[in-house]
Amino acid sequence: MKTMIKLFTYGTLQHDDIQENIFGRILQGIPETLIGYALQELIIEEEFGLVEYDILVETGNPEDTINGVVYEITAKELHQADLYEGSHYKRVEVHLHSNQKAWAYSVAT
Repeated sequence: MKTMIKLFTYGTLQHDDIQENIFGRILQGIPETLIGYALQELIIEEEFGLVEYDILVETGNPEDTINGVVYEITAKELHQADLYEGSHYKRVEVHLHSNQKAWAYSVAT
């Protein structure tokens, strides 16, 4: 049996076409809330110009929350997500409202 890893998502990783492209399957997720983080905009230069993305920034303020989805994925799939997110993001362990721990992608500093 494979060990499953929890991944909290708040943006493009929730899209079926992105999941199909990265993981080769559509993930089944559960709605979840991340506390103590806010979303900021990040501009990334891509092949066809500048694109705006949301990115997690830790605030430490319990009133700052982000609604998202938690998925269970394999270690291989987590590595594929790392490659997809690229150098502008870093993977961080977060504590969710349900008291679960999960990985999420935050601003790379």
